Amino acid sequence: MKNRILLFAMFVVFVAMKSDKKAFELYNADGKEIKYNKMIKELAKADVVFFGELHNNPISHWFELEITKSLYDIKKDKLVLGAEMFESDNQLLLDEYLSGLIKTKNFEAEAKLWPNYSTDYKPLVEFAKENKLKFVATNIPRRYAALVNKKGFEGLDSLSPEAKKLIAPLPVKYDPEVECYKSMIEMMGGMGGHVTANIPKAQAIKDATMAYFILQNWKKGDLFFHYEGSYHSDNHEGIVWWLKQAAPKLKILTVTTVEQDTIKPLSDDFKNSADFIIAVPSDMTKTY
Repeated sequence: MKNRILLFAMFVVFVAMKSDKKAFELYNADGKEIKYNKMIKELAKADVVFFGELHNNPISHWFELEITKSLYDIKKDKLVLGAEMFESDNQLLLDEYLSGLIKTKNFEAEAKLWPNYSTDYKPLVEFAKENKLKFVATNIPRRYAALVNKKGFEGLDSLSPEAKKLIAPLPVKYDPEVECYKSMIEMMGGMGGHVTANIPKAQAIKDATMAYFILQNWKKGDLFFHYEGSYHSDNHEGIVWWLKQAAPKLKILTVTTVEQDTIKPLSDDFKNSADFIIAVPSDMTKTY
């Protein structure tokens, strides 16, 4: 009788486990499931780690904070944070806030914050503030990306020397054959509207500037953890490509977030898109 009860209990547990609704599954580049702690150990050995998020995905944002905490436990003050979501002309504001010089209300009123800052990025900034970590505003000011979209890279030549300090050094060594740029015109052309060769250039100047400020704020022994939309780092292109051109010996690892109808197994389409891949159900609640 006891054996029957035990077997029944084991059966119930097994069925419950099989029917669990998991919010994510974590994979390596080959599509093999991997444990979180093993991923962290690997990431901690890198010089630069890129986290490619889906901007409105709550699992992405939760993972960003959890990985930040885990890397801090290992690297302590050797951890440097940076993000696409902050533009280089807001670095002074960010520094003043992190140092406690200005109040939260002043920082949030004057900085160019994304609409989902309070829910998705503020926890990262507050973690940096609490633990006295450097947080780098890596992205190009949006007005200069818009200028490239309108006039090409040549539009940047007329900027003042002071303005040029906020972007990657000119001229940038743009390669239109890099797949993420090459495919952009085709992808956006399919969405309708007027598409020009300047569109991928505007993307490239963002990537080049982010790579530049990452390198400017990294030193040997540091781990720079950067948050960006997945398109900026997937397939080791985007920012990663620019960083490799400037510093080919850096150890760079990437994490990306993908959505699938079912999170097991990882779709072949997403294999090798990053060193570590977080698969999330496609019906996951969005943050906006």
